[in-house]
Amino acid sequence: MTTSKRLADRKVAKFQKNITKRGSVPETSTKKGYDYPVGPILLGFFVFVVIGSSLFQIIRTATSGGMA
Repeated sequence: MTTSKRLADRKVAKFQKNITKRGSVPETSTKKGYDYPVGPILLGFFVFVVIGSSLFQIIRTATSGGMA
């Protein structure tokens, strides 16, 4: 067997081994649990701003007699 034939056979064997493993993901690379895209502090601040502004608007509307 020549050197180029041996190298070609090795390359084909490596490729064939990869084909049989396709789609199987190792257990360690998968994420465990839930991860939020934003932090809890930023989420709390956003909720505070939204609820606070709506309460402010309700109080302003109530004190002005319904005419904004």
